[in-house]
Amino acid sequence: MKVGVPKEIMPGETRVAATPETTRKLRAKGLAVAVENRAGEGAHFTDDAYRMAGAEIVDHVSALSADVVFKVHKPTFDEIRHMKSGSVSVSMLDMCHDDGTFDALADQGVNSFALEMIPRIARAQAMDTLSSQAGIAGYRAVLEAARLYGRFLPMMMTSAGSAKPARVIVIGAGVAGLQAIATARRLGAQIWAYDVRPEVKEQVQSLGAKFIEFELGESGTGQGGYAKQLSPEARKKEEQMLTDELKKADVIISTALIPCMPAPVLITEEAVRGMHEGAVIVDMAAATGGNCPLTVPDQVVIKHGVIICGITNFPALMPSDASNFFARNLYNFLMLMIEDKDGELRFRDFFADEITNMTLITHQAKVRFETTKMAKKKGAG
Repeated sequence: MKVGVPKEIMPGETRVAATPETTRKLRAKGLAVAVENRAGEGAHFTDDAYRMAGAEIVDHVSALSADVVFKVHKPTFDEIRHMKSGSVSVSMLDMCHDDGTFDALADQGVNSFALEMIPRIARAQAMDTLSSQAGIAGYRAVLEAARLYGRFLPMMMTSAGSAKPARVIVIGAGVAGLQAIATARRLGAQIWAYDVRPEVKEQVQSLGAKFIEFELGESGTGQGGYAKQLSPEARKKEEQMLTDELKKADVIISTALIPCMPAPVLITEEAVRGMHEGAVIVDMAAATGGNCPLTVPDQVVIKHGVIICGITNFPALMPSDASNFFARNLYNFLMLMIEDKDGELRFRDFFADEITNMTLITHQAKVRFETTKMAKKKGAG
């Protein structure tokens, strides 16, 4: 059985789905590994490092024609055409936006697994790419805010005078938000955090942040630990009260997402107008419309004197560790899928385990999941 690792072709993507470390682990399990030439260069992994780990360096088509194909992003239609019938594809599949990829995979006879569908249960944590990459994104977002902010984050005492610590507000206390809180706290800022789920208050406070609470008349807790969309009445009340709080911020890190829906608008233009000149907003929801309507995806803009950062792929700014974490997730996932039968590696029954069953999107030339099922499964994020 051979694992193929093609180079990611999405603009700006620096990650790779297998590293020399996971290549050695795959080889130790008896798997052959074919890595596309220069697939790891964006993450600072050389072809020689892969060769030393036991991989064969191949061209793009050869990597795609393996028994198992590891990717970060969903394959393009051209890439799918080079995959062989009966093979297995493991990647993110952008489940909320079906552009025909699922049908193309099914028509090609590829058994495809969507990593974003991995359930948030204890034994799946080692395979949870959403969480591993969100943690990296939360960390990197704070560093970007510190770079853009023209002042210190911590309190500084010098012979030339002192500087007050920055007031940082983190919106959303999921994996990315909690990592952002922890990182900003380590840098010495004063941290406040807001989330519609009251049960995250203890986690926020355990990291040294103050929890912003509003009486909205309903809970924002959704399925699987995610947030859910509030009613129109509660959203209006939330917007009004949150706007007043956000005007006090020096830095805002916004992480609020609702899977398969546009990001909720939480940072209004009124709030931006009320912030001081040189304040910073890092909108981590920029890819799905942004938590601030003034955000421009993949650009840093200045609106009403406030610097608004719309980077959409923070893990790609930390390519080595992001690739390490992602590749380990994929390795652990594959180990769940295969078994040694009389000295031969074979796939287990994909339906026998809830993790592989829930992530299997195309199987035996059929599409098993519709785009809308992602929203029903996740609730909100």
